[in-house]
Amino acid sequence: MKLLIFASLCMAFAMADVSHIVGHHTTTPQPHGPPNPYVFSYQAGRAPGHVDRQHTEVSDGSGVIRGAFSYVDPKNQVRTVQYVADEHGFHPQLSHQLEDSEAVKAAKQKHFQLYNRIAQQHASGVEHPAAPLTGPNQSEAVVRATNKHLSEYERIAAEHAALGAQQEAQRQALAAQHLYEDEEDGQYHPERY
Repeated sequence: MKLLIFASLCMAFAMADVSHIVGHHTTTPQPHGPPNPYVFSYQAGRAPGHVDRQHTEVSDGSGVIRGAFSYVDPKNQVRTVQYVADEHGFHPQLSHQLEDSEAVKAAKQKHFQLYNRIAQQHASGVEHPAAPLTGPNQSEAVVRATNKHLSEYERIAAEHAALGAQQEAQRQALAAQHLYEDEEDGQYHPERY
């Protein structure tokens, strides 16, 4: 019995594919088949029997995808987005217009007023001097921190400049030494450069 098990194991090892271990594994590139169109659709809800979101998508296999999804927003309104995705990007179409909040409306109004004022100034051709840009008043703590930062920056920049000069001097000395050695033996050694 032991001999039969041993013989079976030997046969299994002899017939095993060990190309991945040996490193002689080659792969044959798979040819691209015909386009694979697909269709999917689902519906879901937070409670049994209640659908509050759904999604449908269709691909013709050539890279153009068309779909739509809908959901119930926090105001209990159904929102639907139809889209096309192709080589030029994702192109959604909303079933509803988004409404701006009061803060967004105020910001837009302020922006358009400023834009119109600047457009009128430019259209009149009169150069208006720019108002000087002033920053916020700085506290003593901010001034101290800024000065400390600038002092440290200047110290570190000086150290880096000194290190850079030292490294450049060492590089030049090494290059001069190699040139001298090349002249001595009359050989050119490109690996040194």
